[in-house]
Amino acid sequence: MKKKRITLKDIAKEFNVSIATVSKALNDSYEISTRTKSMIQEYAKELQYKSHNSVFANEKQKNTKTIGVIIPNMLNHFFTKVFVGIEKIATQKGYNLITCISNESREKEVTAMELLKNSNLDGFILSIAEETQIKKDFSHFQNAINQGIPIVMIDRITDEIECDKVIVNDEDGAYNAINYFIKTGCENIAIVSNIHQLSVGKLRLKGYKKALLEANMPIDEDLILKVDEFNDIDTLLKILLDSKNVDAILCLEEDSAISTLKMVISKGYKVPNDISIIGFTNGILPRHVTPPITTISQHSTYLGEAATKILIDKIENENIGTSYTTKVIKTNLIERDTTRSL
Repeated sequence: MKKKRITLKDIAKEFNVSIATVSKALNDSYEISTRTKSMIQEYAKELQYKSHNSVFANEKQKNTKTIGVIIPNMLNHFFTKVFVGIEKIATQKGYNLITCISNESREKEVTAMELLKNSNLDGFILSIAEETQIKKDFSHFQNAINQGIPIVMIDRITDEIECDKVIVNDEDGAYNAINYFIKTGCENIAIVSNIHQLSVGKLRLKGYKKALLEANMPIDEDLILKVDEFNDIDTLLKILLDSKNVDAILCLEEDSAISTLKMVISKGYKVPNDISIIGFTNGILPRHVTPPITTISQHSTYLGEAATKILIDKIENENIGTSYTTKVIKTNLIERDTTRSL
């Protein structure tokens, strides 16, 4: 009778711990106590558990032509287009993809990484979950790098981890949008952000403030609308429009731009004559609402392509060593009907 192959799930059940904990223990992660690691590793040895990525592996396996992709939110059009770019290059180069959605959860992100590492993949392309950025705990990324698994971070990154990165020039994108408003005669420019806790949101806010300061325009904190719960955006927008004289609004992502346009119109304002609107991310919805929204294109498909090329180059050329690159994708403004003409 054929002997049943021992799995991570079997070991996790034996010790009443998660699969992620077992994987970390087998990979000698510092996140797991010495006692727990020792018990799990001894048990795995006794049952002859085999993992190419664990501390029991004697030699590096050949490339599996598999890349793990971890994205925070697949419903976001930006990440959908990023994945299109990743898939295009991966297919051209003969690589398979295993994709996971963190749903903005650090725990799900950690679990996904541990499970994918035990699928013997060659590297990761990932964008950091919101909860991970808030908690500033990036140890799971460092663990993967310490195990020799290359990572390329895209869009949402951290300077605390040394790895290859592909980012959008978010600060310049916001800076150029505000300058466009100013050139078209706008003076009271608000900003709507439901991503203010993310690295990209902070960079866009920085660009907003930089443009105002250079134009010798005051920064009014009451015009900076930070939305913690998206369900509250309509109420907060109504308060803003009722209390402040606003003639332009920069929205830091697609959904907030749609909500802002609807609220501005419902309040009786004419767009763009009374209030101009610019949104980040050149997705499908901004093009098909009435009026179509002027947007900042982040060239997300190209971002995905660039990240995949960098990762595959790192996988297939081990002599590259530990040098890392950060590629910056420029943005551009796509003029539609929610802004006045220059």
